[in-house]
Amino acid sequence: MALSIKKPKKTCDDQDCPFHGKLSIRGRVTEGTVISAKMDKTVVVRRDYLNYVPKYKRYERRHSHIPAHSPPCIDAKEGDWVKIAECRPISKTVSFVVVERLEETRSGG
Repeated sequence: MALSIKKPKKTCDDQDCPFHGKLSIRGRVTEGTVISAKMDKTVVVRRDYLNYVPKYKRYERRHSHIPAHSPPCIDAKEGDWVKIAECRPISKTVSFVVVERLEETRSGG
């Protein structure tokens, strides 16, 4: 991997893990807050960003929800601040994987 990411202390036998499986990561890398961890090995990450509106010469706050694969060795929970990276499509909606847990819990809004 070309990213400077710490390898997790735990190990797993997940094929779709970028550290212990065969999943390669490429493309975009972004950060966000886990807002849902109810699916099996999948989390939904909320990414907040600013969008410039030229008519009013101001920025507006926007957000997007990105489903991402969460390997068992990282074990991301709701409220965690995580770093996700783009990978090949794992399912119909999942094309990102959680590569690092930056903070345990973070209040998002």
